[in-house]
Amino acid sequence: MSQNEAWLKLALIPGIGDGTQRRLLEAFGTPEAAIAASRAHLLQHTNQKQADALLAGPDAQLLADTQTWLDQPNHHLITWQDEDYPDQLREIADPPVILYGKGDRALLQQNCLAVVGSRNATPQGEANAEAFAQTLSEAGITIVSGLALGIDAAAHRGGLKGTGSSIAVVGTGLDRVYPARNKQLAHEIAEKGLILSEFPLGTISAPGHFPKRNRIISGLSHAVLVVEAALGSGSLITARLALEQGREVMAIPGSIHSPLSKGCHALIKQGAKLVESAQDIAEELAWPVREPLRIDTTSREEAEPLLQHLGFDPVGLDQLVERCGLTVEALSAKLLTLELEGMVTQLPGGRYQRLA
Repeated sequence: MSQNEAWLKLALIPGIGDGTQRRLLEAFGTPEAAIAASRAHLLQHTNQKQADALLAGPDAQLLADTQTWLDQPNHHLITWQDEDYPDQLREIADPPVILYGKGDRALLQQNCLAVVGSRNATPQGEANAEAFAQTLSEAGITIVSGLALGIDAAAHRGGLKGTGSSIAVVGTGLDRVYPARNKQLAHEIAEKGLILSEFPLGTISAPGHFPKRNRIISGLSHAVLVVEAALGSGSLITARLALEQGREVMAIPGSIHSPLSKGCHALIKQGAKLVESAQDIAEELAWPVREPLRIDTTSREEAEPLLQHLGFDPVGLDQLVERCGLTVEALSAKLLTLELEGMVTQLPGGRYQRLA
């Protein structure tokens, strides 16, 4: 029996979670010994149902399918005893015993920053996530997120643009992509970065999988940056897990009128570091970087006064007419030009927002 096969057999047995697996490894030393143990010995470390499952072994078809999957290029089984199992992740209270990986396994040894936030992000929030991620990745930092819509996807896109690349931690088996809208992005991460999951092949999306996934996102990382989050956002779960794991938590502030800033502001009130630039992050973590961390903040306000009238909060057309004194027709034409140039975005309800 190969070492990978033994790890797979142990990992794929139903009802044997990470805690039980670690207990068996501590007791028997290797997965081969745990699988070969007698019922009497197993009952010293498991309950009767778990012992029966261990003696029955995993589903033969799932085991064969997983071994076939692992035979493909850049498909990995990362086990608790591997030298490149990330030290950061090993330190958390409930680390996964094995991880399935697709892509560049060497990224597990890089300095990592988790970037998370709302699935229903604003255009400015997505732009911030992508810009911060790209700037940090260009300095050699690997961006970790959860492949969700909104901030997660923007962070991955930014990370892939730099040498640090990006790691996606997902809540399904690696033969599935959730959400389906991120299928192309998942392929790009597999080619240029790394996708990780603790869930066996065939595992579908389920609500309980995402908190488990979140502990790995924060566990892999030295810090967690929250870009946008409502007060009930799942990103705040990741932030809480990060604090429990002894990680730094950082947040980008936003408009006092935006519901998606409330979660970030709450974190800052509770002691999270307020972040305005990528340099703030590097200085806080004392990271050696390959080049200065800068985000272009060139302003066009002098050339286009309408940007100053817009401000950075969403605003309606009637309110803008009062501020700038233009006719509706002239204002609409200017807004369309700025929108085509990527300086302004139109929001639901006929409102407009300036993009930094």
